[in-house]
Amino acid sequence: MWLCCAIKYSFLCMSPKLAGLFYFSVLVALQLVAARSSSSTGKGKNHEGSIKYGFSLVKGKANHPMEDYHVAKFAQIQDNELGLFAIYDGHVGDRVPAYLQKHLFTNILREEEFWEDPTLSISKAYESTDQEILSHSSDLGRGGSTAVTAILINGRRLWIANVGDSRAVLSRKGQAVQMTTDHEPNTERGSIETRGGFVSNLPGDVPRVNGKLAVSRAFGDKSLKSHLRSDPDVQNTDVDVDTEILILASDGIWKVK
Repeated sequence: MWLCCAIKYSFLCMSPKLAGLFYFSVLVALQLVAARSSSSTGKGKNHEGSIKYGFSLVKGKANHPMEDYHVAKFAQIQDNELGLFAIYDGHVGDRVPAYLQKHLFTNILREEEFWEDPTLSISKAYESTDQEILSHSSDLGRGGSTAVTAILINGRRLWIANVGDSRAVLSRKGQAVQMTTDHEPNTERGSIETRGGFVSNLPGDVPRVNGKLAVSRAFGDKSLKSHLRSDPDVQNTDVDVDTEILILASDGIWKVK
């Protein structure tokens, strides 16, 4: 069984020759079924019980700075085992995704209602973290970031959230199920226009908020924030014998042609 998950325009499972044509990539993937062979560990790989997970970083030839960050780890909190996984796809600098890597999960787990209502806690922490980023814009700059996060609780329940167009896709009984919503300007035009913004549709380009940003929800982006949202879509599902693989990736892997 193979799997791949990437940021920008590169694949874990592509050849080195092809990988050299694309941007930096970071990958996060979880195998949620029992391993058939002995668990392997090493750079970018690990396991927790029957769950195998890993990530990889690929540097391509494109002259593009690294703006993408990830989280892939397990933590023991209040007698509960949490798997924490994320991809933060930055734009106009790397300070916002770096901030998210350090603070977003911490803020989620600090919410008092987390163990009773993870969905509410995740939503509240996304928006409070965005407010933190905006309040530190003099240090963090004018950039922003999309995010897709996954929290696995005791290996049995999975919560997935996102802002922007990074996706989480779950394989169940061999069928791919998208667990996130793409927050694109055309699909949320009403919200953008209600906030006083507009959506550009120039020939040869993707729709953009005020002609600049290709997503309608993001962290940061202070100059556009009055026209953007930072509240996530949150989904949850049981993890059972039919749950096989979870893939987190930014838009590059899903929209590559």
